[in-house]
Amino acid sequence: MTVFFSYETLYWDQVADLPRDTPLILPLGSGYNFHCLADQLGDPARVGLLPQFPFGWRGSGLELPGRAFFPYVLNLLDSLRDDGFSQVYCLAPSGIDPQSASILNQSASILRLPSPAQKTPRDFLPPDSERGKVILLPIGHTEQHGFHLPLCVDTVIINTIAVKTAEASPARCWTLPVMPYGVSTHRAAFAGALNAGGRAFEDFWLAVIDAFAARGFERFYLMSGHGGNMSFLVNVVKYAGERHRRIFCATAWLHTSGRLGAEALTKHRSSPIGGMGHAGELETSYMLHLRPDLCRMERVVDETDFIATPDYYMDWIEGGALIANPPWDDDTKTGAYGAGSCATAEKGKLWLEVAVEEKVDHVEQIHEQHERREKRRNEGYGQWK
Repeated sequence: MTVFFSYETLYWDQVADLPRDTPLILPLGSGYNFHCLADQLGDPARVGLLPQFPFGWRGSGLELPGRAFFPYVLNLLDSLRDDGFSQVYCLAPSGIDPQSASILNQSASILRLPSPAQKTPRDFLPPDSERGKVILLPIGHTEQHGFHLPLCVDTVIINTIAVKTAEASPARCWTLPVMPYGVSTHRAAFAGALNAGGRAFEDFWLAVIDAFAARGFERFYLMSGHGGNMSFLVNVVKYAGERHRRIFCATAWLHTSGRLGAEALTKHRSSPIGGMGHAGELETSYMLHLRPDLCRMERVVDETDFIATPDYYMDWIEGGALIANPPWDDDTKTGAYGAGSCATAEKGKLWLEVAVEEKVDHVEQIHEQHERREKRRNEGYGQWK
């Protein structure tokens, strides 16, 4: 009997040890019959299920052009192939567009099953009556987080923050489902990390903004739980602002890093600068609060000897004028940058509360920015005459 296991709850050393003929499945949506899937695969002993891709294909509720959707998926599958996995599949509804699917078949096989019970547009998409709200677009990632944390850290944290922000301010914002895949330009350093690719990432999220702008939505907040996404999200914001001149599209450096977050980090952290780079005190505290069952604290290794100079160092809120991307394994032997041993669930709870407060404040600032700018435009300010 085939055993299905969750890829995103593995740790990078477990991914490194997986037999390379283990089938790995990237599902588009959910609701598939896994008995049928096992039969299609020939009833292997074990099958790894990656996090479900939330939207983008025809029938998903939010359809994007194939040129924006498929390269994103292809790059994720190619990440697994680059790591040596020989049985990599995209699991798709049986009704997926054959012409588009042929693009996907250039890189990996498609497994088609009867269409799952997909969410309808009204389940996760805002109705047109909600056009005045800020649309939250939470983006996590699936990548290594040292020996003690699983691959899903970034997704768990940013999804929680987005959901709680929408709950705290339901009249002002609406959150989409979290995207569990982003960009890892350092993917090859440690096993398990996926990579959507920078250009594909930008094209995908710009297409999402295009789709909402075409429906009359004007306010957007791209929220990331993964640092590797950030430079590309800045580009998305710039492209979107040029393409749709009467929207307000914003992003921010990660979470818990603005005015409110920075103050809370300074006040409650135990580690010095360098202790919160990656899988360190902050992310480990979040996970001890949100998913303690996934934290292997007996395997924490503190690594704070990042090669730092006055204008280039690693911490949650990065500092210095220099921007660079040296190989990760130059500075870490375990995949962690930071002091995970300083983490506590109590700090995780406190920092989460501050992160949500900060995001609610950002939502209000996006509203204020858009409304004040529209008022000026309508009054004929500058080139708007």
